[in-house]
Amino acid sequence: MTDMRTLIAALASAALAACAVTPDTADPLSDAPETRFAAASAYTGPASYPDALQTWKSAGEVNAWIGAKFQYDLQRAMLLSETQREKNGRIPIHAPAEFFTAPSGVCVDLARFGVETLRAIDPGAKPAYLMIEFDPAEIRGNTLRRHWVTTFERDGQHYFFADSKRPGLLAGPYASTQAFIDEYASYRGRRIVSFRAADSYERRMRTPAARQPRVERQDTDIP
Repeated sequence: MTDMRTLIAALASAALAACAVTPDTADPLSDAPETRFAAASAYTGPASYPDALQTWKSAGEVNAWIGAKFQYDLQRAMLLSETQREKNGRIPIHAPAEFFTAPSGVCVDLARFGVETLRAIDPGAKPAYLMIEFDPAEIRGNTLRRHWVTTFERDGQHYFFADSKRPGLLAGPYASTQAFIDEYASYRGRRIVSFRAADSYERRMRTPAARQPRVERQDTDIP
């Protein structure tokens, strides 16, 4: 019981501290961060991903590491755009252990790290991906519309983090995902066309074959 109270207090403290310095508006054409919510020089943490899985117990600890370590990779964002995927096909998303060693990437890399790490250390929080689809934006001739963050639950409330736009911010509590989406659309300055919680960053696409049972294949659904 003491550990649970400590965890809830830590989450609330992190959320309030982060929200206190959240900028009112953002560059609507970029998923890159505009504010860092933790000082990298002040952070000390696990030396390896296996150590992190043994040490971390909550989303707050994962979030602190993200705030200190994450670096946005604009070039990778262009490679993962709809335009480039249509030309060049699928590009692998960084696995959590790989990402821990070199914490540079884009929203889906960061969301995967948040979801899979939290599933390993606190599965009761029901971590999942939240895919947000904006009106399409064009950057350097590349179309981008999807954005990914990590969501989890605590005491019936919803929290959101591992957001490349706001690394180190733990947003919440919210009574619903819709409440977060309404606020997030205003912050990003972009209309959100749709959103969905998902167990994976990959979507299942059914491909019927003539006179054969239907089969499924995996296709990456990324920004």
